[in-house]
Amino acid sequence: MMDISIEKLHEADFEQLFEFELENRAYFEEMVPSRGNVYYNFDIFRKRNKALLDEQSQGLSHFYLIKNIDGLILGRMNLVDIEKSQGSGHIGYRVGKSHTGKGVAKKALGLLLETFTDLDLKQVKAKTTTNNIASKKVLEKNGFEQTESNGEEFEINGQVLKFVNYLWTNKILPQ
Repeated sequence: MMDISIEKLHEADFEQLFEFELENRAYFEEMVPSRGNVYYNFDIFRKRNKALLDEQSQGLSHFYLIKNIDGLILGRMNLVDIEKSQGSGHIGYRVGKSHTGKGVAKKALGLLLETFTDLDLKQVKAKTTTNNIASKKVLEKNGFEQTESNGEEFEINGQVLKFVNYLWTNKILPQ
């Protein structure tokens, strides 16, 4: 398995992250709704990511990059909608096309879950699409359990999909 690390997003990462997003745009849009053309304008991309850094500095969200030993971005992970009073948040992640199938997402999510005791998170929600079998496996191998689904259908690239919801419960912290 590839030696990887997760690191919090910093402004110094913006150019490399932008290239990562451009390179993987078509691949990501096969699984999730498009972020739109405007997202791929570097000035707008930088402004949006600076806003994310503001959220991160306030403890409202945490944004991570998955990197290999050489510092190359392989993917990204976001912990958002943190509700400190509830001890909960939502996780999302994406791994670049050329790095899928190598255990990167599984290992990175495991590394991130280890940090949750420091954040006092008792539970984390995640969702993926019905066609994203790999993401379902990553979540399940990291202890997420499938929960309810609202059944709402949507279309991506002519394919009708639904979201599948998952929940991870921190077994270390008191519930």
